[in-house]
Order: sequence, then C-alpha cells, then structure tokens
Amino acid sequence: MKLLILGGTAWLGHEVARQAVGRGHDVTCVTRGVSGSVPDGASHVQSDRDDDHGLAAVAAVHWDAVLDVSRQPGQVKRAVRDLGSAGHYVFVSSASVYADHGPLGQDEDAPLLPPLESEVMETMETYGEAKAACEKAVLDGLGAGRCMIARVGLIGGPGDIFGRTGYWPMRFANPSIEDGTVLVPDAPSLPVQVIDVRDLAAWLVHNCDRQLGGFYNATGETHSFAEHIAAARELAGHRGQLAAADAEWLHGHGVGEWAGPKSLPLWLSDPDWQGMNARSNVRAKDAGLVLRPLAQTLRDTLEWEESTGIEKPRRAGLTQDEEAELITELG
Repeated sequence: MKLLILGGTAWLGHEVARQAVGRGHDVTCVTRGVSGSVPDGASHVQSDRDDDHGLAAVAAVHWDAVLDVSRQPGQVKRAVRDLGSAGHYVFVSSASVYADHGPLGQDEDAPLLPPLESEVMETMETYGEAKAACEKAVLDGLGAGRCMIARVGLIGGPGDIFGRTGYWPMRFANPSIEDGTVLVPDAPSLPVQVIDVRDLAAWLVHNCDRQLGGFYNATGETHSFAEHIAAARELAGHRGQLAAADAEWLHGHGVGEWAGPKSLPLWLSDPDWQGMNARSNVRAKDAGLVLRPLAQTLRDTLEWEESTGIEKPRRAGLTQDEEAELITELG
C-alpha cells in the first residue's frame, strides 16, 4: 500500500507511520517538521498545510490511502480538493463531535454538534465543532463510500505527553508522602474509557489497507474509576491508603478535573459529561479493532513515565508538594 499520512511526527501520527512501515507499506509523511522526525523507513515531505498550495508536492501522486489527523477545517478542505484521486481517505476525528456527553452507551448515530463555520479553529473551546466541520468536508468532497471517519476517544499508552493515563500508575508507584497515602476523587462509579495508542494505530493502518468505510467510535473498553485505580495500584505494587475526597472539597481546594495543572486526571464530577467516556465501541470492534487489557496499557505507560523522568513538568495531575499539602488538609 502506498500510504500518505498528513502528519507523522506527533504521538498518534508517528505511531501510525511506524506501524505502517513495519508492515511493509510505502509511507510518506507530510509535516511542518516542528514536532520531531518521522519514523525510520518513512519518507518526509516538509510543508505547511495552511498554505493554499501546501500539498502540491504530493498532489500529483496516486495514493492508495490518505490518513488525516487535522483539526482545522480549512486544511481538510484543501486536502480533499488536492488529494481527491486517492483510493481511500481515513479521517481521524474525535468523540468531541457529539452534541450530548451525558448518556452512557451512545453509538455513532447520536446527534452531532453543528460544524464550525470558520475554516480555522481559534481555540480549543470549538474543538468539537471544528472536527465536525472536518468530517463534513471529507464527506462532501469524497462521498461516504470512499472514506472512513474514526471518532477517537481518550488515547493512552506510552508516549502520553498529556499525562492523563500516566499519572495514576506513576503516583501509586511514587507516593507523595512517606506513608504511601494517595489522594483520589470519591467517584468510584465514574466511567473511564482509554484506547491504547498502539491498538488505535494498528486498526487505522489495517483499515487504510482494506479501505473500510463508515463511521466508528474508536474507543477503549469502559471501566469504572474504581477499576481503573485498582489496576494502577496493583501494577505499581501500592500498599498505602487511599484518601478519597468529594467533589465539593476538591473544588474548594482548587483541584481541577480531567487534566491541566493541579488536577486529578480522568475525574469528571458533572453527570452531563460522564457519557464521554462510555461510548459504544461495538461497531469498531466488529470492524477489527482489537484492544489490549487496561493493565498492560497502564504498565507500559508507567515504564515510559519512569524512563522519561517522573519529575518532568506535567500537563495533568498534582505535584508531590500539592498532593502532600492536600492530604494533610484532608486529614
């Protein structure tokens, strides 16, 4: 397969390119060249997709498949225009395109947000609308029979620079205080849904090769927060106590949800958002998505966290000092 990846240096795109090369495919990556290098064995074309003619260097080639991870509607519209002769187009979208994140178990037929009218997403506040506009551009330009839309949920695994899946195994393996106590939100039944980046990449490459069409929720299995925490504790060999704090107490002490500075990753207190991590992945599994056990993802992520330094700046979680202070105040 002659595969063009619009990306290939950031986390998911790099893993897709790596696996595609490993399977013997002819892989070319188009990037600006600012996020790193492409995997060994892949060709690299440096280009800025914000340029109206940014894909001119690859537009004259017939590609068996194109894989696009953009969030910018204008970039996707130009790609569909310039690469319309490709055999198949796989667009990596997001579960953020859905209009309602409250109900559990929603499938691909759930209502979507209105597409962003602008060709440029200015802030992450309109991420869902931007991805919806990207989907529309692909469908309008190519038709449903020549494309696949993968609506991806939370991605985890080795290389998670966002810190959401690495925080819990890292913290249980490296408690902030001497007696091993770890602060957790009191939300045992909260749904958590993580797809390993390696499983997602393998499925995307497979579907580029066989040119599968349709819409799919590319998400992991849903576990309760209690199950996720238990898996992280077990692999880390944690024997300390859990200090469970309710949402009111955590909010009152400035602790954020989901991600970001001074947060407890994966925690969501608003029921209107808890279905975000409990979407049906039946259609994707029926289409060949194979998911490894959560414990394996967390174990490998912990190894990556420790290999890159647990004291590195984090994009999600509490620092040791922040957690120690909170545990002391909680009593």
